[in-house]
Amino acid sequence: MRFPFHFRLIPFIATFLIALLGIALGNWQQGRAAQKLAVQEKLAALAVEAPVALGATLTPAAALEYRRVSITGEFVADWPLFLANRPMAGRPGYYLVMPFKIAGSHTHVLVMRGWLPREAEYGKLPAFATPAGTLTIEGIVVASAGQVMALGDATPLAPKAIVQNIDPKGVSRATGLVLQPFFVQQTGPDQPDGALLRVWPSPSSGIDKHRGYAFQWYALAAMAILFFVITGFRSGSKQRDARKPEAETSDAGK
Repeated sequence: MRFPFHFRLIPFIATFLIALLGIALGNWQQGRAAQKLAVQEKLAALAVEAPVALGATLTPAAALEYRRVSITGEFVADWPLFLANRPMAGRPGYYLVMPFKIAGSHTHVLVMRGWLPREAEYGKLPAFATPAGTLTIEGIVVASAGQVMALGDATPLAPKAIVQNIDPKGVSRATGLVLQPFFVQQTGPDQPDGALLRVWPSPSSGIDKHRGYAFQWYALAAMAILFFVITGFRSGSKQRDARKPEAETSDAGK
């Protein structure tokens, strides 16, 4: 028994484009999942290594990213910056970022000291304490402090400024300080008052989410192809059934 198929060019082109888009986006999401899986494996391997002593020599971020480091020096207390729109556990707040002068040099590094809750009155800065004098801190090197959607014009960098996003080059221009081209997410030592929370987001989070998105895009491509095939057979069957009465009439006339 034959199953006639009616090929239609425009639906075929539309199906081809939808399937191509679905496969391409699915592959992209799979790639993102693979990247985060690689980061996860790298984090697990670096977590068991001893902290690296961060020196004054400027080092590319890629050479130290995700490594645990220890730094001896002192905070530049008069240059705190507040990264806005950084919620934690559903609460609005800021990341407190401050330059840290590396002992025995003129080199600094931007330290993300922790998270502070936002006051009810926007623009009112939360209270925090900065240890004075020389100390040794520990943390994890990250290439970026994270990017959020910028709302309106960027706030000029100044001491105690509330900003959306920052990068070491911009802070270096504003402060005149020599800065390492990366950030350090501080993990220790703990603060006595516990005001600064240091539950940093994992760069490897969201692997299952990307895989789920990839499945959805692949499913879209498969559904588009299946729909084209089914409608093609249905259309072919309708045309065959429509020709049957004509053929029967022709046979009867003979």
